[in-house]
Amino acid sequence: MIGSVSGAPGVTTAALALTAVWPPEADGGVRPVMVETDGSGGDLMMRFGLPPAPSLLDVAAAVGKPHPGSLLGAVSELPFRVRVVAAVPGRRPCTEAVRLLASEDGRGVLLGEEGVQGTALLDVGRIGTDVEPLLRAADHVVLVARGGAESLTHVSAYGLGAEAFAERLTLAVVGPCPYPAEEITGALGIERVVFLPWDAKAVAAMNRPRRGALRTTGFRASPLMRAVRLLARQLADRRESQTEVQTDGQSRRDLVPSMGDEGRPSWAKR
Repeated sequence: MIGSVSGAPGVTTAALALTAVWPPEADGGVRPVMVETDGSGGDLMMRFGLPPAPSLLDVAAAVGKPHPGSLLGAVSELPFRVRVVAAVPGRRPCTEAVRLLASEDGRGVLLGEEGVQGTALLDVGRIGTDVEPLLRAADHVVLVARGGAESLTHVSAYGLGAEAFAERLTLAVVGPCPYPAEEITGALGIERVVFLPWDAKAVAAMNRPRRGALRTTGFRASPLMRAVRLLARQLADRRESQTEVQTDGQSRRDLVPSMGDEGRPSWAKR
């Protein structure tokens, strides 16, 4: 699950990049699917001129059916070889679709039948009450934020650094950030902090409606693709070892409160 707590820090871009570089060996060669589960409506349908159906609405319509089928029935292929389930632009139908998919039956549709391999990367946009069931059920949560004081303070106030998410939460800081990872970890209680460069060339390649070259491997890969590839590998590896972590039953480290006399971040002091 990829989302943010405020603003528009680049959640969809991060989700597209993660899908593009997801390690194929992680799921036995099965390519991942990005799903636009944003209750405010989707962007990709208009951006790439995709047909209005199939879409997220078709996936949501399958919730509760005896044989809901696979996400692959609603997949569209983007020009840079990323498979997506796009959402329509309208808020009202998408809000209802996300509500259905966040239910127990809906999560079953997203997961697929037992034994099915593959990864679904959910672009939820801004995290709210409508996606909290998905937040609790996700194998991992990537929280996207800009590197400024205001954005990081919003993350602190939201409280996702709680122990319940400690082992499956990554903060992806996009663009310039004057604070080192250790300071952000100590202030927010989020153990895993990664930095994603603002890469205009890669963003432009992921926004072209025509087929173009998006280099994701090799020495000519863009800075964003290199950083996101490392993050994707970490997420895939952690998912494989998640069973061991949950069996342990204890957090590996005590988390520092997000705010307070001892854990107060430098941006709050200012």
